[in-house]
Amino acid sequence: MKTRKLGHSQLEVSAIGLGCMGLSHGYGPATDKQAAISLIRAAVDRGVTLFDTAEVYGPYLNEEVVGEALAPMRHRVVIATKFGFTFGEDGKQQILNSRPDHIRWAVEGSLKRLRTDVIDLLYQHRVDPDVPIEEVAGTVKDLIAEGKVKHFGLSEASAQTIRRAHAVQPVTALQSEYSLWWREPEQEILPILEELGIGFVPFSPLGRGFLTGAIGADATFGSNDFRSIVPRFSPEALQANQALVDMLGQIAKDKGVTPAQIALAWLLAQKPWIVPIPGTTKLHRLDENLGAAVIVLTDDDRRSLAKLLADIKVEGDRYPPALQARVGR
Repeated sequence: MKTRKLGHSQLEVSAIGLGCMGLSHGYGPATDKQAAISLIRAAVDRGVTLFDTAEVYGPYLNEEVVGEALAPMRHRVVIATKFGFTFGEDGKQQILNSRPDHIRWAVEGSLKRLRTDVIDLLYQHRVDPDVPIEEVAGTVKDLIAEGKVKHFGLSEASAQTIRRAHAVQPVTALQSEYSLWWREPEQEILPILEELGIGFVPFSPLGRGFLTGAIGADATFGSNDFRSIVPRFSPEALQANQALVDMLGQIAKDKGVTPAQIALAWLLAQKPWIVPIPGTTKLHRLDENLGAAVIVLTDDDRRSLAKLLADIKVEGDRYPPALQARVGR
């Protein structure tokens, strides 16, 4: 597995990481614990060194699974997790909370669940409008000085917020959605990351499964699947967006690879400091995703893709209104 450095930091990770959320949260019932542990350890055996989780995934369950899976090989991997929420009485309602005392409380919990004495990369999961980002960055700076955290990250933050946070504590990485069907980061985010020397860790690089070609226009999703409330996965949007999958499928066929591999290779080709974190629950999909790291898209390939993408309008918002209000702050 090839490696990359996240921006100007010395944090070196595998070119493709593993997003662990789906093993416990978001896409239906949680994967059997031992099966999830086996998948995570299989990823390590294949050279993956960046593993992404968060306290909100479960809540808490995913950190416990990741911690148990990686404990025997902790020295070989980079663990990223996130703070930023408290939970309602039902344990499901997510309430933004990045107060300094809560950040400290969250970090102590994450350290225990992850079975480690230091978090390699700590993200603010979503910007809290009630807490100045300077206070958040300052708290993480203190945690770094105390040896509990190594690197600071943000998720779905605006360019202005990134700049303000970076002035207090250098930001190692931004984690936000970026893929062939969500390219908004190219407008303001990629330029500021390049200017400040910050790495980019795209989540949902396969469009929550849509870019793999495995989700048909007639697909339906259970009530415990996040996609059931996402406008981009409505029947009308799935039908309209099939053209993008058809295009990917043809390009992949011409190259003798899969649509997912083209989607990941496209991301890797954008910048040398981009490290996507596709998630999966299946070993054969893990192998497929990691195979994208050796696919080289030429300048002609990228120009052809850009031309084709310009003719395709993706339909549907990527979040319902309540969740859309939390991004880009």
